[in-house]
Amino acid sequence: MKVLGLTGSIGMGKSTAARTFRQLRVPVFDADATVHRLQGRGGAAVRPIEAAFPGTAKDGSVDREALRNRVLGDLAALKVLERIVHPLVRQAERAFLAACRRRGEALAVLDVPLLFETKGEGRVDLVLVVSAPAAVQRARVLARGGMTEDRLRAILARQMPDAEKRRRADHVVRTGLSRHAAQRQIRAIVRRLR
Repeated sequence: MKVLGLTGSIGMGKSTAARTFRQLRVPVFDADATVHRLQGRGGAAVRPIEAAFPGTAKDGSVDREALRNRVLGDLAALKVLERIVHPLVRQAERAFLAACRRRGEALAVLDVPLLFETKGEGRVDLVLVVSAPAAVQRARVLARGGMTEDRLRAILARQMPDAEKRRRADHVVRTGLSRHAAQRQIRAIVRRLR
């Protein structure tokens, strides 16, 4: 089974790319959705996060806004959070890949926003980066509810520059033209990898 890492900076079209893979019946592990489950009611990360950052859990789940306010711009706090969350995500990822192998899948996708930043490229056979022009990226991100210029800057500061991601990728899907153009690119990649 080939394991394809799907990554790209915020606002580059990763969610649309992941949806396209699913439509093509390629199983996709969504690292962000896994983090949400881990931090949701009864999730495995709730207690350790509350212990490390008192007051960030409410009613059995993590208050994501309160947690964001505690760690954004604080590298030491962010490292503490990553030491709690990353091992739990890796455990879920391993279970996903084991299930794909049991089913005899030819291809599986790991949708991991910070794949390069966390040295995750070693866990995949190939890397696909989604990329769009900076102006398109900025417009997409600032259209999201609750997003501000300051928050966008803080997020981008944690992410590897898009040009470097593209340089390190095995495949680059350009998402700045149209959704259909990106889908065509992904269909061609899936045909080659299957």
